[in-house]
Amino acid sequence: MTERSTEADQALTTPALEITGLAHAYPDGHRALRSVDLRVEPGERVAVLGPNGAGKTTLTLHLNGVLRPTAGSIDVAGLPVQPRHLKEIRRRVGLVFQDPDDQLFMPTAREDVAFGPANFGVRGAELERCVLEALEAVGMTEHAHRSPLHLSGGQRKRVALAAVLACHPELLVLDEPSANLEPVARRELAEVLLAVGGTMLMVTHDLPYALQLCPRSVIIDHGEVVADGPTAGLLADEELLASHRLELPFGFRVP
Repeated sequence: MTERSTEADQALTTPALEITGLAHAYPDGHRALRSVDLRVEPGERVAVLGPNGAGKTTLTLHLNGVLRPTAGSIDVAGLPVQPRHLKEIRRRVGLVFQDPDDQLFMPTAREDVAFGPANFGVRGAELERCVLEALEAVGMTEHAHRSPLHLSGGQRKRVALAAVLACHPELLVLDEPSANLEPVARRELAEVLLAVGGTMLMVTHDLPYALQLCPRSVIIDHGEVVADGPTAGLLADEELLASHRLELPFGFRVP
C-alpha cells in the first residue's frame, strides 16, 4: 500500500468532528453543557435541534476555540481543538453566525470575503480566485463591490457564508441560518447550502429547514444530547418533540 493511499484511507476513517464528554460552565456557575458526545462523518449534514437555553450556541463556540471546555475534548478532522492549534482549527471550522452583521465589517462584500483567506496568508491571483469562487457559489458575484449595509438580509447572509467558504473549511457550522429571513430568501439560502455540499453542522429552531437540509439530527436539551437519528424519524415523534419543547409549524406533516 502506498503512502498516498494510506493517507486517503485515514482521511475516510477519521471523523470530521468528534466530541467526547464535552462540558462547559460559565463564570456565574451556569452549566450550559454537561456531557456532550457527538461524531460527525466527512460529508454528513447534521442538524442540532433544541429549545432556547439548551446549550446549542455554547456548543458551536467550542468548535473553533472561542470558548474553552470545562471538561471533555473536541477533534476536528483528527486535530484537537487546543490553543496551540487554534489558527488551523479556525481555518478548518467555518462558523457562520446567526446575525451577519456580527461577521461583516468591511466596506464592500468582496473585501469581507477576501478578509479570511488573506488572514491565512493567501495573496495575489490565488486570493482573487478564492473570492470569486466563493461569491459565485452563493450567487453574489454581481454584488461584490456593494456595501453589505445596502444589501438585503438574505444577501448579507449569503455574503457571510461566502466569507467562510473562501477559506475552504472542512466543517461548515451554521447558527440559525434561516433566522429573520423572508420565505424567498430562506429558500434561496437552502438551495445554496445544498449545492455547496461538504460536511455541515446546522444549529436551528427551524424544524422544516432541518428536514430539508440535514438527513440526520441530534436534539440537545439541558446541555446533553438526548436524541440522535434520521431527521424525519425524530420530527415524526410528537412525544419526543413535546418533551423537549420543540414544535413543528401548524399543519406541517413529516413526509
